[in-house]
Formats: sequence, structure tokens, C-alpha cells
Amino acid sequence: MAQAAVKSVMFVWEGRDKQGKKVKGEMSGTSDALVKAMLRRQGINPMRVKKKPMPLFGGGGKKVTPKDIAVFSRQLATMMSSGVPLVQSFEIVGKGHENPNMQKLILDVKAYVEAGNNLADALAKHPLYFDDLYVALVRAGEAAGILETLLDKIATYKEKTEAIKAKIKKALFYPAAVLIMAFVVTAVLMIFVIPQFAALFSDFGADLPAMTLFVITLSNYFVKYWYIIFGGIGGGIWGFLELKKRNRKLRWAIERLSLKIPVIGDILIKATIARFARTLATMFAAGVPLVEAMDSVAGAAGNIVYGQAILRMRDEIATGTQLQASMRDTHLFPNMVVQMVAIGEESGSIDHMLGKVADFYEEEVDNAVDAMSSLMEPMIMAVLGVLIGGLVIAMYLPIFKMGEVV
Repeated sequence: MAQAAVKSVMFVWEGRDKQGKKVKGEMSGTSDALVKAMLRRQGINPMRVKKKPMPLFGGGGKKVTPKDIAVFSRQLATMMSSGVPLVQSFEIVGKGHENPNMQKLILDVKAYVEAGNNLADALAKHPLYFDDLYVALVRAGEAAGILETLLDKIATYKEKTEAIKAKIKKALFYPAAVLIMAFVVTAVLMIFVIPQFAALFSDFGADLPAMTLFVITLSNYFVKYWYIIFGGIGGGIWGFLELKKRNRKLRWAIERLSLKIPVIGDILIKATIARFARTLATMFAAGVPLVEAMDSVAGAAGNIVYGQAILRMRDEIATGTQLQASMRDTHLFPNMVVQMVAIGEESGSIDHMLGKVADFYEEEVDNAVDAMSSLMEPMIMAVLGVLIGGLVIAMYLPIFKMGEVV
């Protein structure tokens, strides 16, 4: 029967160093006995060790983000390439971090490594922060004795992938934010402003324009059923997102459709190809076998359509098919990408060629996002002008008609 994993906790300790000077600090470990043993190995005589009390209200710092992991990877790579031992590197990076949660994560990994385990196993204990790809690359670096080199490649990989994710979010955030604000402004007008005009028009005793009647009717529905409208929209969005998480066929259909959306689809395709090339280049440079690497590449693709295609490529490669031939069979990769991979296979420099592909498409995503932002701004302003302007005109039409009669 497998033994359950013992959870590390943070301990506060006090003791005396070799000169008899009183010292204190914090250390992560599975028990106070283990912490005392680690302190003695450091030349410290522990006098008091106790669990660090948890903060009230569940505080304890910000959430650990992928950007934190990218920065940690770069810091660790820099420390090790400078000749600082692994455990000491963890100590320096961990205690220097501003986020207590990230600090705890780093010191947990350090404690596991200090207990005699390898770094890959220590990272694998935290799958929420270090995925299979990250662990596989570290394991390959440890096996080949080039951990500092692989950590540098991992750091570059994480920085590049986080940069491209930020560009995609930038592309989608602006129109989404404007649409939300447009809905909020429209709702405020419908619920609070238009009813005032409707009360004013009720005393006119004349027929109102069709456009004004339509807006007043719509406003009455907003006033009467606003909680159903807001609840329905919020519940619909939440339900859709939950269904997408649980229904693989729906997710496949949505992600396939997203690739065909004008402008946005082109950005998503370029971003996916960039991630594919960057991930495979990093895995190949680490010495991970191609067939084995394709599993991690499929998971890192970020799109289920490309992910399934990469898994089919893996199966073809396992039967002896060349990488460039399997890529061509998917009909998802541009001819330029396939040709560069073919050149890489012929020259024995696939990782170098894939790195060039990744650089090219990352720059393409950057340019496409800037172009889309320039295109979207006038379009969004036009939509807002028609929407808000239409409501204003509908409310002032009766007043204009009255002025004509007078």
C-alpha cells in the first residue's frame, strides 16, 4: 500500500550558532524533529522549534502566478550558473521573495531537496505550479548533469510563453471591457433615465414615434425584470463556462470555431504555433526523445484542436514518420513552418529551427495584436455611438415633433 505524502509546514525556530550567538528564523519541514536535524547540519543548536501560527482570515499573501514561476526559474538559473549550490540558491531566492505564498513554495521544495530527494521529484510534489513539462525538463537536466543549462532554457521558455499569453489577453481584454461598460451604461439608462422621459411623454396626449415606443417598452422590461436579466446573463455565462470545462465535444467545437473568427482566429493560430515551436525546441534541446516530448507539447499547445493533431503526429512519428511529414498531414501548420522543420531534420538542428519559428510567430502575434487594437478602437466607438446615440435620439424625437407643431 502506497504511503500518503506528508505535508510540509512552516516552523519558527530559535537557537545558537557555533559562536554561541542567539539566532532565529523560519524553516519548512514535515516535523519539528526534521527541522531540528536540518538546523544541526547547518551548525545551529536548536533551542525552540514550533509551528508558525496561521494568519487570521486566511491571509498570507497573493496567489502564486505563472509569472512568479517564470521569475523564480530565471533567478534559480542565474544563481546556479554563478556557482551557487542548489540548496543555498533556494534559500536566497525563497527568503528574498515578496509573496509569502511563493516564499513558502520555494522553501517547501528546498526542504524536500535537503532531505535527499532530487529536484524533479521535489517540484512534482507541487503540480499546480510545476507542470509535467517543467518537471520533465528538470529531470532531463539532472540526468544529463546540465541542470543549470536546462534551468536557463526553462526560464527562457516560461518568459516567452507568459509574454505571448499576456499579448493574447491584451488582444481580448479591450473589446470585452468596452462591451461590458456599454451594457452597464445601457442598463443604467434603461432603468433610471428613460422612465423619467416616459413619465414626461405620458402627459403629451399625442402619438409617440415607433422608435420611442420601442425603447420605452424595452425600458419597462428592464425596470420590471432587471434581476432576471442580470441574473440570466450572469448565470448563462457561468453555466456556459462550467459546461465548457466538463464537455470535451463542446470545448473542441468552441476552440475550433475560435480559430475561424476573423482577425482573432489568426492571432490564436499564430500564438498556438509559437507555443508549439517553443515547447518542442526546449524539449528537444534538453535531450527528451521526440515521441515522449510530443505529450508535453500537446498539453502546452493551448488549443484542443492543435493538441489532438499533435497527439496524432506523435503516433505517426512512433511508426517511423518524419516530423515534417506528420506536421504536413495535419493541414494545420503553414508551409513555411513545415519547410523550416524539414531543413532542421536534414541538418540535425531541429531545436534551432523551431526556435527561429517561435521567434518569428511571437513577433507576428505582437504585430497582429497592435494592428487589431488599432482596428478595434474605431469599430467599438462606432458601435457605442449607434447604441447610446440611438437611445438619446429615441427620447428626443417626441420633443422635436412638439417643437415643429408649436
